[in-house]
Amino acid sequence: MMDHVGLCPADFDASLRFYTAGIGLTVKFDVTLEMDMQGLLGVPTERVRTVFLSDSPAPDASSLELLDLYDGKAAAEQPRSGVPQRGLTLVSFHVPVKETLARLAELGLGGEPRLVPTPRGAFAATVVDPDGVVVELVDAPVSF
Repeated sequence: MMDHVGLCPADFDASLRFYTAGIGLTVKFDVTLEMDMQGLLGVPTERVRTVFLSDSPAPDASSLELLDLYDGKAAAEQPRSGVPQRGLTLVSFHVPVKETLARLAELGLGGEPRLVPTPRGAFAATVVDPDGVVVELVDAPVSF
């Protein structure tokens, strides 16, 4: 079972707004820790802010973690291209697609969505988070 996916955004507040106000996730917890993450993440830190977001209050629900390592490196890097590439390809959420796209448009977030109907008459779309990560929105769970 997947526990969480972690993202290290360049603009923490913009990403937090994208995933909460736009996608509809809620904050499970938001904490700043005074610690060195060298042993876990391979980069030295003095402190780290970690915000876990989810669409479920269940303690074992999968989450999206936003990390601020306070090192300034994420802000200096070029954003991803907004199309699939090597490494993390996309982050996917089951949401009411059309309503979520409307919220994102109202917030001025997500870019121009790519929208396709699914075989069952539902919709799937992709948008782009503030760091250029492709975010897939799916109306209903896909069954294989």
